[in-house]
Amino acid sequence: MTSSTPSAGRFSGKTVVVTGAASGIGRATALAFAAEGGTVYAADIDADGLAATAAASNGVIRTVITDVTRTEDIAALMDRAAAETGGIDVVFNNAGAGGDRAPIDEITPEGWDRTMDLLLRSVAFGIRYAVPHMKGRPSTVSGGAAIINTSSVAAVGPGYSPNAYAVAKAGVLHLTKTAAADLAQYGIRVAAVQPGFINTNIFTRSLDITGDAEVMAKAAIAQMSQAAQPVARGGQPTDIAEAVLFLASEAAGFVTGTSLLVDGGITIGPRHSWDPNTPGLFEALEAMVPPA
Repeated sequence: MTSSTPSAGRFSGKTVVVTGAASGIGRATALAFAAEGGTVYAADIDADGLAATAAASNGVIRTVITDVTRTEDIAALMDRAAAETGGIDVVFNNAGAGGDRAPIDEITPEGWDRTMDLLLRSVAFGIRYAVPHMKGRPSTVSGGAAIINTSSVAAVGPGYSPNAYAVAKAGVLHLTKTAAADLAQYGIRVAAVQPGFINTNIFTRSLDITGDAEVMAKAAIAQMSQAAQPVARGGQPTDIAEAVLFLASEAAGFVTGTSLLVDGGITIGPRHSWDPNTPGLFEALEAMVPPA
């Protein structure tokens, strides 16, 4: 998705901050907001990736080098966006990575803390430092001021990610609820999106795979995800971007304190619940019992 100039759209005249915008879900969402008229501040630690995001918008998107594990960087990002535009209407707290992959009986305190700082603490302080610039915005009258946080299907149970990542993403869901309660008095809505297996580089970066091996790994992940869920295709960053734009828009003005699963149905249940070619428990038992 590209945009040469902002169009008159759902976010015309609104200031939008997107973290983790150098690639994947963040890039797709930043471009989508810009295409619908938003003044977008794209933040990330990856300068080259941010430059590519800005180039894809033909220079419409403004970029800010930001390390979300540093609260001073988060505060500076929000302050800049507000100073240059008069306030903030939408924040997408999205920056993240796979985190420490060690199981709970092997993880170090440092690995645990790094993962929580990146995936949970950054969201808390993304909210903390954005809200002073969101209070009193005209859009709050119609429910347009919104904070969207990236959680994950990993928040619903084990088996989708490493332990620390799953715990952090579950924390994001609860933070979304408690923040929505705190901020309702200001007309600021808070919601979360829970991606499933999305074809981004988060998996390959977690495995330290680069070059040709990264291309092969991403193809394998896409192939695997097609067979792992009811919607028989790999998830794309634009799938999440569309969900985020809805949650941030005035069409979702009656939505707060909740999350939207965008997972191709992978969390529906065991495979036999949706795949007619996979026997369920009773079918498997019947097959084991000889005919009378």
